[in-house]
Amino acid sequence: MLLKDFYKVISLEKNDSQKYLAIIFINEKHEVFKGHFPGNPIMPGVCMMQIIKELTEQITESSLIMQSLTNVKFMALINPEVTPELRLELDIATTEEGLIKVKNTTYFNETVALKLSSVYKKV
Repeated sequence: MLLKDFYKVISLEKNDSQKYLAIIFINEKHEVFKGHFPGNPIMPGVCMMQIIKELTEQITESSLIMQSLTNVKFMALINPEVTPELRLELDIATTEEGLIKVKNTTYFNETVALKLSSVYKKV
């Protein structure tokens, strides 16, 4: 975990051959929220991208480096004091070239907070 104690994985389940469901709990007391933003904590987008990468590394049991991001849509602000529990749906596929493609949708409650597609390379 790049940011120590930033989040905790509550569950990580495989739904079918390449689909996974992760439930995570964000530590609203984490230092990052003191600066982003004081009195109104908002999940930094780059932190969400890191969480998705780390979950993908756990699932693929590989160290990864991001090669590309497409269709990144931040659709709702995540306030960890109000909605610390997030649900991440991950569709993970490996290409013939060995690249890892991930399609993600992140929710709090029934609200879509983030959608993105990323490609990782094994290191």
